[in-house]
Amino acid sequence: QVQLVESGGGLVQPGGSLRLSCAASGRTFSGYAMGWFRQAPGKEREFVAVIHWNGISTNYSDSVKGRFTISRDNAKSTVSLQMNSLKPEDTAVYFCAAGPVSSETYQLTYSYDYWGQGTQVTVSS
Repeated sequence: QVQLVESGGGLVQPGGSLRLSCAASGRTFSGYAMGWFRQAPGKEREFVAVIHWNGISTNYSDSVKGRFTISRDNAKSTVSLQMNSLKPEDTAVYFCAAGPVSSETYQLTYSYDYWGQGTQVTVSS
């Protein structure tokens, strides 16, 4: 089992920045890819970013590419999502997830075995 706890959400103005963190505990963290997903009211959960087990390979959705950066610290069992130039359409609950995903499956929610409870991000003036 892996337990995931997100933090760092909040209210920010358009154009602002937030940094989300996800702390993992339990089974070996370093062997899993770590992803961030988000879900806005009335919408399906969507892929945002993933960092693979080696800490080098990353992928982003087109909507956040160039604005968000994902990173991980295997020694501390944490993964972070730096979000810059935030837009109102980034408003959602953000979830951290862990799983043995591949380069073909990282965007799929069912590829992840473990999920956090989520943290709210609201972008509004």
